[in-house]
Amino acid sequence: MDDITLLLIEDQTLMRQGLRTLLNLEDGLRVIGEAGDGEEGVRQALRLRPDVILMDVQMPRMNGVEATRALISAWPEAKVIVLTTFNFDDYVFRSVRAGAMGYLLKDAPAEALIQTIRRVHDGEVFIQPELASRALRELASGMETRRSPSRSQTDAPQPFDLSDREREVLVLLAQGLSNREIAERLFITEGTVKNHVSAILAKLQAENRTQAADIARRRGLTPP
Repeated sequence: MDDITLLLIEDQTLMRQGLRTLLNLEDGLRVIGEAGDGEEGVRQALRLRPDVILMDVQMPRMNGVEATRALISAWPEAKVIVLTTFNFDDYVFRSVRAGAMGYLLKDAPAEALIQTIRRVHDGEVFIQPELASRALRELASGMETRRSPSRSQTDAPQPFDLSDREREVLVLLAQGLSNREIAERLFITEGTVKNHVSAILAKLQAENRTQAADIARRRGLTPP
């Protein structure tokens, strides 16, 4: 039986190297390519045509949701597993809508990751159990809203429950600062900024930083 070929799309080098080592040690699995951002990941996937793709969410140039959507559009047979540190309901929902067949948190046991790869390769859709029920409720809610949206529902501004620190990050993000520049300005780590940006995108239901900044300006969350 041929090995299941894998592509790793992950911007953190240590995480990518760790995954490659772990997966290549498993009988029947073989990593054939890597990419450090969404755009490169889509190109590599279309070139290599791996059996399964492991996709991070927050990455430079193109995030995992956008990359999954672009990849599925160009190659509908692609089998994508979103592998991330973020368990926000909105990320699960958007990843499934984009065409992902799996969603797993990075703190899941190695055995769970390997089983998910094999299940997705066999054509199953698998979302980590503790996330699945919330994703299904979100999908059902979204379908109901699309069936009968009222004008008051569609026109009313959405409430955003941003923390004080998230608002500070959002203001600097809207000014075009990078994660590193924001970290230096606020005296926090770049990883912490990345987590805040991910939370902001989820709460604003934005696909990327540019859209988040635009939403923030239109809703008066940042200076004009």
